[in-house]
Amino acid sequence: MTDMPDRLSINPNSPHYNGELLERGVGIRFKGVEKTNVEEYCVSEGWIRVSVGNTRDRKGNPLTIKLSGPVEPYLKDAPAEEASQG
Repeated sequence: MTDMPDRLSINPNSPHYNGELLERGVGIRFKGVEKTNVEEYCVSEGWIRVSVGNTRDRKGNPLTIKLSGPVEPYLKDAPAEEASQG
């Protein structure tokens, strides 16, 4: 199984962007619940940034809020037994 990065962003302008990994499909469990609106995460610091509706800032980027708690990233294309072990 591929090791997931400590920090990942879906914004191509971010230094934490990884297009190849995002194409494979990354899932995020936050506090044990699957999240689908995550813009960025950091496992070591224990936070995610989630978009707030369809609201945009003046540069056209989605507005986000930062939530703190345990973050568990995984690859969606990985077999189920591998995802549950990691």
